[in-house]
Amino acid sequence: MANDGKVYIIGAGPGDPELLTLKAKRIIDDADVIIYADSLVPVEIADFAKPGARVYGSKEMSLPEIMDVTLRAAAEGKTVARIQSGDPSLYGATLEQMRIMEAEGVDYEIIPGVSAAFAAAAVLKAELTVPEVSQTVIMTRAEGRVAMPEGEDLVSLARHGSTLVIFLSVTRMFRIANQLQEAGYPADTPVAVAYRVGWPDQQIIRGTLTDIAQKVRDAKITLQALIIVGKAVDPNLLDPNAGEQVAVSHLYSNEYTHLYRRAGQGSHADADRADLYEAGGYEVQPEPASAGDN
Repeated sequence: MANDGKVYIIGAGPGDPELLTLKAKRIIDDADVIIYADSLVPVEIADFAKPGARVYGSKEMSLPEIMDVTLRAAAEGKTVARIQSGDPSLYGATLEQMRIMEAEGVDYEIIPGVSAAFAAAAVLKAELTVPEVSQTVIMTRAEGRVAMPEGEDLVSLARHGSTLVIFLSVTRMFRIANQLQEAGYPADTPVAVAYRVGWPDQQIIRGTLTDIAQKVRDAKITLQALIIVGKAVDPNLLDPNAGEQVAVSHLYSNEYTHLYRRAGQGSHADADRADLYEAGGYEVQPEPASAGDN
Protein backbone atom coordinates (compact mmCIF):
# COMPACT_ATOMS: atom_id res chain seq x y z
CA MET A 1 0.00 0.00 0.00
CA ALA A 2 1.10 3.56 -0.61
CA ASN A 3 1.48 5.42 2.67
CA ASP A 4 1.20 9.08 1.77
CA GLY A 5 -0.73 10.21 4.84
CA LYS A 6 0.58 11.03 8.28
CA VAL A 7 -0.32 9.88 11.78
CA TYR A 8 -0.04 12.08 14.86
CA ILE A 9 0.03 10.46 18.29
CA ILE A 10 -1.30 13.28 20.42
CA GLY A 11 -1.17 13.76 24.17
CA ALA A 12 -4.54 15.23 25.14
CA GLY A 13 -3.57 16.08 28.70
CA PRO A 14 -5.41 14.94 31.82
CA GLY A 15 -8.94 15.93 30.85
CA ASP A 16 -9.35 19.68 30.66
CA PRO A 17 -9.65 20.54 26.92
CA GLU A 18 -7.93 23.87 27.60
CA LEU A 19 -4.77 21.98 28.55
CA LEU A 20 -4.29 20.85 24.95
CA THR A 21 -1.24 22.38 23.33
CA LEU A 22 -1.82 24.77 20.46
CA LYS A 23 -0.17 22.28 18.11
CA ALA A 24 -2.39 19.42 19.29
CA LYS A 25 -5.50 21.53 18.80
CA ARG A 26 -4.42 22.56 15.29
CA ILE A 27 -3.80 18.98 14.22
CA ILE A 28 -7.10 17.75 15.65
CA ASP A 29 -8.89 20.58 13.85
CA ASP A 30 -7.37 19.53 10.53
CA ALA A 31 -7.37 15.72 10.86
CA ASP A 32 -9.33 13.55 8.46
CA VAL A 33 -9.53 10.65 10.91
CA ILE A 34 -9.62 10.87 14.71
CA ILE A 35 -9.16 7.89 17.00
CA TYR A 36 -9.44 8.94 20.62
CA ALA A 37 -9.25 7.04 23.91
CA ASP A 38 -12.85 7.77 24.87
CA SER A 39 -12.57 6.20 28.33
CA LEU A 40 -9.90 8.76 29.30
CA VAL A 41 -10.25 11.67 26.87
CA PRO A 42 -13.36 13.86 27.05
CA VAL A 43 -15.62 13.94 24.02
CA GLU A 44 -15.21 17.73 23.89
CA ILE A 45 -11.71 17.16 22.50
CA ALA A 46 -13.00 14.86 19.75
CA ASP A 47 -15.67 17.47 19.02
CA PHE A 48 -12.95 19.75 17.65
CA ALA A 49 -13.03 17.53 14.55
CA LYS A 50 -13.82 19.29 11.30
CA PRO A 51 -17.05 18.48 9.45
CA GLY A 52 -16.72 15.22 7.57
CA ALA A 53 -13.88 13.83 9.70
CA ARG A 54 -14.26 10.20 10.77
CA VAL A 55 -14.19 9.87 14.56
CA TYR A 56 -13.61 6.59 16.43
CA GLY A 57 -13.66 5.91 20.15
CA SER A 58 -10.97 3.34 20.94
CA LYS A 59 -12.05 2.01 24.34
CA GLU A 60 -13.73 -1.03 22.76
CA MET A 61 -11.23 -1.44 19.92
CA SER A 62 -8.34 -3.90 19.94
CA LEU A 63 -4.87 -2.96 18.72
CA PRO A 64 -5.41 -4.69 15.33
CA GLU A 65 -8.66 -2.76 14.86
CA ILE A 66 -7.03 0.55 15.77
CA MET A 67 -4.11 -0.05 13.46
CA ASP A 68 -6.34 -1.23 10.60
CA VAL A 69 -8.18 2.10 10.67
CA THR A 70 -4.89 3.97 11.03
CA LEU A 71 -3.03 2.23 8.21
CA ARG A 72 -5.93 2.39 5.78
CA ALA A 73 -6.33 6.12 6.36
CA ALA A 74 -2.59 6.72 5.93
CA ALA A 75 -2.63 4.70 2.70
CA GLU A 76 -5.41 6.98 1.44
CA GLY A 77 -3.20 10.01 2.09
CA LYS A 78 -5.22 11.15 5.08
CA THR A 79 -4.10 12.80 8.31
CA VAL A 80 -4.82 10.70 11.39
CA ALA A 81 -4.99 12.09 14.94
CA ARG A 82 -4.52 9.29 17.48
CA ILE A 83 -5.49 11.04 20.70
CA GLN A 84 -4.37 9.59 24.02
CA SER A 85 -4.67 10.88 27.57
CA GLY A 86 -1.92 12.71 29.40
CA ASP A 87 1.43 12.47 27.67
CA PRO A 88 2.00 9.53 25.27
CA SER A 89 5.43 8.78 26.77
CA LEU A 90 3.99 7.73 30.15
CA TYR A 91 1.94 4.51 30.19
CA GLY A 92 0.65 5.43 26.75
CA ALA A 93 0.85 1.98 25.10
CA THR A 94 2.29 3.76 22.07
CA LEU A 95 5.37 1.61 21.45
CA GLU A 96 3.39 -1.23 19.89
CA GLN A 97 1.60 1.24 17.61
CA MET A 98 4.85 2.85 16.52
CA ARG A 99 6.44 -0.52 15.74
CA ILE A 100 3.62 -1.32 13.33
CA MET A 101 3.89 2.07 11.64
CA GLU A 102 7.65 1.66 11.35
CA ALA A 103 7.15 -1.74 9.71
CA GLU A 104 4.57 -0.32 7.28
CA GLY A 105 6.61 2.78 6.44
CA VAL A 106 3.98 5.17 7.77
CA ASP A 107 5.06 8.71 8.57
CA TYR A 108 4.16 9.59 12.16
CA GLU A 109 4.89 12.20 14.80
CA ILE A 110 4.36 12.41 18.55
CA ILE A 111 2.81 15.54 20.05
CA PRO A 112 3.52 15.76 23.79
CA GLY A 113 0.77 16.51 26.28
CA VAL A 114 0.39 17.59 29.88
CA SER A 115 0.86 14.59 32.14
CA ALA A 116 -1.62 14.00 34.94
CA ALA A 117 1.41 14.13 37.25
CA PHE A 118 2.01 17.78 36.47
CA ALA A 119 -1.67 18.67 36.31
CA ALA A 120 -2.05 17.17 39.80
CA ALA A 121 0.96 19.11 41.10
CA ALA A 122 -0.59 22.29 39.71
CA VAL A 123 -3.91 21.64 41.47
CA LEU A 124 -2.03 20.86 44.68
CA LYS A 125 -0.01 24.08 44.27
CA ALA A 126 3.05 21.92 44.81
CA GLU A 127 6.58 21.99 43.47
CA LEU A 128 7.72 18.38 43.23
CA THR A 129 11.41 19.33 43.51
CA VAL A 130 11.89 21.47 46.62
CA PRO A 131 15.53 22.22 47.57
CA GLU A 132 16.73 20.13 50.52
CA VAL A 133 13.36 18.36 50.58
CA SER A 134 13.38 16.42 47.30
CA GLN A 135 15.33 16.94 44.12
CA THR A 136 14.25 13.69 42.48
CA VAL A 137 10.89 12.54 41.15
CA ILE A 138 10.26 8.84 40.49
CA MET A 139 7.29 7.96 38.31
CA THR A 140 6.17 4.36 38.64
CA ARG A 141 3.28 2.00 39.27
CA ALA A 142 2.62 -0.71 41.83
CA GLU A 143 3.04 -4.31 40.79
CA GLY A 144 -0.23 -6.04 39.99
CA ARG A 145 -1.42 -7.62 36.75
CA VAL A 146 1.65 -6.07 35.14
CA ALA A 147 4.93 -7.42 36.57
CA MET A 148 7.69 -4.95 37.40
CA PRO A 149 11.24 -5.35 36.11
CA GLU A 150 13.82 -6.49 38.65
CA GLY A 151 14.79 -3.68 41.00
CA GLU A 152 11.75 -1.56 40.18
CA ASP A 153 9.40 -2.90 42.82
CA LEU A 154 7.90 -0.19 44.99
CA VAL A 155 9.93 -1.07 48.09
CA SER A 156 13.22 -0.77 46.16
CA LEU A 157 12.25 2.57 44.63
CA ALA A 158 10.93 3.91 47.91
CA ARG A 159 14.31 3.51 49.58
CA HIS A 160 15.44 6.63 47.73
CA GLY A 161 13.06 8.71 49.83
CA SER A 162 12.30 10.99 46.88
CA THR A 163 8.98 12.29 45.59
CA LEU A 164 7.01 9.32 44.27
CA VAL A 165 4.34 9.65 41.60
CA ILE A 166 2.43 6.38 41.35
CA PHE A 167 0.17 5.72 38.37
CA LEU A 168 -2.49 3.05 37.83
CA SER A 169 -2.38 1.77 41.40
CA VAL A 170 -5.08 3.38 43.51
CA THR A 171 -6.85 0.05 44.15
CA ARG A 172 -3.74 -1.06 46.07
CA MET A 173 -3.59 1.88 48.48
CA PHE A 174 -3.39 -0.17 51.68
CA ARG A 175 -0.56 -2.29 50.36
CA ILE A 176 1.25 0.75 48.97
CA ALA A 177 1.05 2.63 52.27
CA ASN A 178 2.42 -0.39 54.15
CA GLN A 179 5.23 -1.00 51.66
CA LEU A 180 6.37 2.61 51.72
CA GLN A 181 6.56 2.62 55.50
CA GLU A 182 8.47 -0.65 55.44
CA ALA A 183 10.90 0.95 53.01
CA GLY A 184 11.60 3.85 55.35
CA TYR A 185 9.08 6.59 54.68
CA PRO A 186 7.88 8.03 58.01
CA ALA A 187 4.27 7.30 58.87
CA ASP A 188 3.46 11.02 58.72
CA THR A 189 4.76 11.39 55.13
CA PRO A 190 2.30 13.56 53.18
CA VAL A 191 0.30 11.85 50.43
CA ALA A 192 -2.07 13.32 47.86
CA VAL A 193 -4.43 11.36 45.64
CA ALA A 194 -5.77 13.17 42.59
CA TYR A 195 -8.90 11.63 41.08
CA ARG A 196 -9.75 12.56 37.47
CA VAL A 197 -7.60 15.66 37.65
CA GLY A 198 -8.69 18.18 35.03
CA TRP A 199 -12.25 16.82 34.79
CA PRO A 200 -15.38 18.52 36.19
CA ASP A 201 -15.66 15.84 38.92
CA GLN A 202 -12.02 16.18 39.96
CA GLN A 203 -11.34 15.28 43.57
CA ILE A 204 -8.23 15.75 45.70
CA ILE A 205 -7.65 13.69 48.84
CA ARG A 206 -4.82 14.60 51.20
CA GLY A 207 -3.48 12.60 54.09
CA THR A 208 -0.45 10.72 55.33
CA LEU A 209 0.72 7.14 54.96
CA THR A 210 -1.24 6.29 58.08
CA ASP A 211 -4.66 7.42 56.89
CA ILE A 212 -4.67 7.96 53.13
CA ALA A 213 -5.74 4.40 52.24
CA GLN A 214 -8.85 4.58 54.38
CA LYS A 215 -9.71 8.02 53.02
CA VAL A 216 -9.47 6.69 49.46
CA ARG A 217 -11.64 3.70 50.37
CA ASP A 218 -14.23 5.97 52.00
CA ALA A 219 -14.31 8.09 48.83
CA LYS A 220 -14.90 4.90 46.77
CA ILE A 221 -12.13 5.78 44.32
CA THR A 222 -11.03 2.77 42.31
CA LEU A 223 -9.70 4.15 39.02
CA GLN A 224 -8.34 7.21 37.20
CA ALA A 225 -6.41 8.43 40.21
CA LEU A 226 -2.78 9.42 40.71
CA ILE A 227 -0.85 9.05 43.97
CA ILE A 228 1.88 11.51 44.95
CA VAL A 229 3.97 10.72 48.01
CA GLY A 230 6.58 12.86 49.73
CA LYS A 231 7.31 15.99 51.70
CA ALA A 232 7.12 18.04 48.52
CA VAL A 233 3.31 17.79 48.63
CA ASP A 234 3.10 18.92 52.25
CA PRO A 235 0.60 21.83 52.19
CA ASN A 236 2.50 23.40 55.09
CA LEU A 237 5.25 24.35 52.64
CA LEU A 238 2.91 27.09 51.41
CA ASP A 239 2.93 28.68 54.86
CA PRO A 240 4.65 32.10 54.58
CA ASN A 241 6.73 31.14 57.60
CA ALA A 242 7.89 27.86 56.09
CA GLY A 243 10.85 29.61 54.49
CA GLU A 244 12.49 29.72 57.90
CA GLN A 245 12.71 25.92 57.93
CA VAL A 246 12.85 25.01 54.23
CA ALA A 247 15.59 25.86 51.76
CA VAL A 248 14.61 27.81 48.66
CA SER A 249 16.00 27.86 45.15
CA HIS A 250 19.16 29.83 44.40
CA LEU A 251 17.67 30.98 41.11
CA TYR A 252 16.25 34.26 42.40
CA SER A 253 18.25 34.50 45.62
CA ASN A 254 19.89 37.86 46.23
CA GLU A 255 22.87 36.01 47.73
CA TYR A 256 23.60 33.89 44.66
CA THR A 257 25.72 34.91 41.67
CA HIS A 258 24.98 33.49 38.24
CA LEU A 259 25.38 34.46 34.60
CA TYR A 260 22.87 37.31 34.71
CA ARG A 261 23.11 38.66 38.25
CA ARG A 262 25.73 39.18 40.94
CA ALA A 263 25.07 38.44 44.61
CA GLY A 264 23.75 41.47 46.43
CA GLN A 265 22.50 43.18 43.27
CA GLY A 266 18.99 43.15 41.95
CA SER A 267 20.16 43.93 38.42
CA HIS A 268 23.32 44.75 36.43
CA ALA A 269 24.64 47.66 34.54
CA ASP A 270 25.73 46.76 31.02
CA ALA A 271 29.38 46.48 32.08
CA ASP A 272 28.54 44.03 34.88
CA ARG A 273 26.47 41.91 32.52
CA ALA A 274 29.26 41.93 29.95
CA ASP A 275 31.73 40.73 32.59
CA LEU A 276 29.52 37.78 33.40
CA TYR A 277 29.02 36.88 29.75
CA GLU A 278 32.72 37.02 29.06
CA ALA A 279 33.44 34.90 32.13
CA GLY A 280 31.15 32.29 30.63
CA GLY A 281 32.99 32.34 27.31
CA TYR A 282 30.42 34.39 25.38
CA GLU A 283 31.33 37.19 23.02
CA VAL A 284 29.56 40.41 23.97
CA GLN A 285 28.46 42.73 21.18
CA PRO A 286 27.90 46.40 21.96
CA GLU A 287 24.30 47.53 21.75
CA PRO A 288 23.53 49.70 18.70
CA ALA A 289 23.06 53.39 19.40
CA SER A 290 19.50 54.61 19.45
CA ALA A 291 18.27 57.77 17.78
CA GLY A 292 18.33 59.51 21.15
CA ASP A 293 22.07 58.88 21.50
CA ASN A 294 22.99 60.98 18.47
